[in-house]
Amino acid sequence: MLDAFDILLYALVLPAVMTSLHLNKSLAGALGSVTLVAAAVGGILFGIAADRWGRVRMLTLCVLVYAVFTAACGLAWNFPSLLCFRVLLGFGMGGEWATGASLVSETWPAASRAKALALMQSSFAVGFGLAALVSYGLQPLITWRGVFAVGLLPALLTVWLRRRVPEPEAWRTAVRERVAAHPFATILRPPLLPQTVVLTLMNACCLFAWWGFNLWVPAYLSLAPAHGGIGFTARTMTGILVAMQVGMWCGYIGFGYLATAFGRKRVYVAFLLTAAALLMLFARVHSPWLLLALGPCVAFAATGYFSGFADVTANAYSTAIRSTAQGFTYNFGRLASAAAPFLAGGLADRHGFRAAFSLDAAAFLAAAFFWFFLREEHHPRKAQPPRGGAASAFVG
Repeated sequence: MLDAFDILLYALVLPAVMTSLHLNKSLAGALGSVTLVAAAVGGILFGIAADRWGRVRMLTLCVLVYAVFTAACGLAWNFPSLLCFRVLLGFGMGGEWATGASLVSETWPAASRAKALALMQSSFAVGFGLAALVSYGLQPLITWRGVFAVGLLPALLTVWLRRRVPEPEAWRTAVRERVAAHPFATILRPPLLPQTVVLTLMNACCLFAWWGFNLWVPAYLSLAPAHGGIGFTARTMTGILVAMQVGMWCGYIGFGYLATAFGRKRVYVAFLLTAAALLMLFARVHSPWLLLALGPCVAFAATGYFSGFADVTANAYSTAIRSTAQGFTYNFGRLASAAAPFLAGGLADRHGFRAAFSLDAAAFLAAAFFWFFLREEHHPRKAQPPRGGAASAFVG
């Protein structure tokens, strides 16, 4: 929830930031790309650290880092200063998903893991909705600088995390039985190398499409037609964005139940193909009522698949290397997708948002293609918990 809150907060204040700091779309997109690069580096490093020093310790540190530097973004006085704060924020934001996903994976039993991870991922939509409401309610009163200051509130969560959330027993056992091989080296050599490569490429395409679309949706809806947008009022834009978060939340939760009933791979590919088709339609509709109806459907398909990725990785790797694998496959994919905001912004500058969103749709199709290189899984209701050791067998 807090991760999503920061992401959309930046997207919502981006038009005001561009005006205040005199940035064009390419520079604004570059800020998003650099943040993704920093997040990728932070996610890989924090994933390795979480396997060594604990999930809760590293999750606490990640939340603290990105909360402090989200607030610092409100102090930026020019492009280089904002760039610096976004880089430091990215380090903490990148590590949060890998450590959090491992924590949930190792706390819930394997039979319930898909639903538990879907519930965790669904809070992303809650964070998006809160960001839209905060920006709409506070930005006119305290400007974009004050809105960033609200991002400091998550730092208070770190006190509760350290006091009330224990390290999972599976991690404690893995520490006692730690093998000599470094977890990073283990996931990058046979027999785990092929699945690591495929998962990373698949995730890179998913994240490219997601960032290329979601970072620019507020600007697309709010910018004047002369600048390539639709020109909706703040009220109309907020209504569409909140409706999209409802669709996003339903997509996250729905994926967990659909995957349990029909199989993760089949449902994942269906979500990606649907997202590509609906995204092309979204870029061609300008009616606020049609967008209000279409937006939740796009968000359902174009984000719900994220609930499956953590479950795939959790089943593919053992406890001793799980957080490293989560951090690498997710954040190296994020690193590869870092070009998305910049490329989408550049395309929007030269050819309009329709071209930018078409590129994102193509990335969804590529992600679906990589899924066919993963072996078929066992039915989720029959899946067994991963075995210990240096690496567990991939489910399927």
